[in-house]
Amino acid sequence: MGEIIGLGLSHGPFIGYVEEDMANMCKRVLASPKTPPELKDPKNWPAAMRQEWGDDEALSSAYKHRAQLVEGVRKLRAELDAFNPDFVLIWGDDQYENFQEDMVPAFCVYIEEEYEVKPWSRSSGLGTTTNVWNEPADTVMRVKGNTPGAKLLAQSLLDRDFDIAYAFKQSHSDMSHAFWRTVSYLDYDRKGFPYPIIPFHVNCYGRGMARMLSRLENGPRFEEGETTPSGPSPRRCFQLGQATAQIFRDSPWRVALIGSSSWPHASLSANNHFVWPNVEEDKARFAELKAGDYEAWRDIPLSQLEHAGQHEMLNWVCLAGAMNELGLKPDFLDFAESWVFNSSKAVGVFK
Repeated sequence: MGEIIGLGLSHGPFIGYVEEDMANMCKRVLASPKTPPELKDPKNWPAAMRQEWGDDEALSSAYKHRAQLVEGVRKLRAELDAFNPDFVLIWGDDQYENFQEDMVPAFCVYIEEEYEVKPWSRSSGLGTTTNVWNEPADTVMRVKGNTPGAKLLAQSLLDRDFDIAYAFKQSHSDMSHAFWRTVSYLDYDRKGFPYPIIPFHVNCYGRGMARMLSRLENGPRFEEGETTPSGPSPRRCFQLGQATAQIFRDSPWRVALIGSSSWPHASLSANNHFVWPNVEEDKARFAELKAGDYEAWRDIPLSQLEHAGQHEMLNWVCLAGAMNELGLKPDFLDFAESWVFNSSKAVGVFK
């Protein structure tokens, strides 16, 4: 019988980038001509956002925010080391990295011996490559894969009637940010990351892909308000997590299952004109998680997640399904609220 631990964290850029850059996404929206003029004035913001912005454009808050996140990922790394898994599975999304116009699968298991990326070769969503480790642009990160586990997972999911895609190499890009940032943050103190990984793609963006593609210089054009087909439903992600837990519970391996993403994003919250995230929705989801009410996440309509800008929560819903199947409860949780830094963030350990 296998043994399993669950971890959850954010792969947003805010842990790895310097405080002076952390409000860049918010500043960019405030400077946009598309943003209503009244929302560029802090007096029209929620009180908590005004407080976070302060009199230094959120610089003081940035130090506090990242310190809380770093403490959280260090706690997760200590739990990971104590568990000492044979490999780590990461549920993460792709943002026009390996899945572009030619193919966008609902789910995809990567099956490779090694994953490689130059993490600082191009700017993040913050518009910078300056990082807290002062690693240069030509830095290469290499992470071992676990092909036996990935092959077993893909085949077993197909045997259970999940129409899973799988890939033996990256197509358009190197390792997607959801995966390399997860590894990078769990190795925040740069002592090395010895655990092989299985990257497991979830199409979180779905109907929001049209807006993402329209921002590309040479991307396809979409009419205002036009959408692309949706991603998988929370219910299907939950079922996928349950099946994944069953497969590895019946295996001979020790496995860490990781859901990687923030929850509501300001950059996805059209109802707030992309200025601030739907923090109250974040708090509701966190309360459900704290109570161990995983099935509440299963039953959320996809349209509700999309309206709240919670597209990427599908990665955590996969994790919730697995934890529900195994009867694992939250052992450690922390919530870093933010109105300025694109999203609040959560970290968790389930065992």
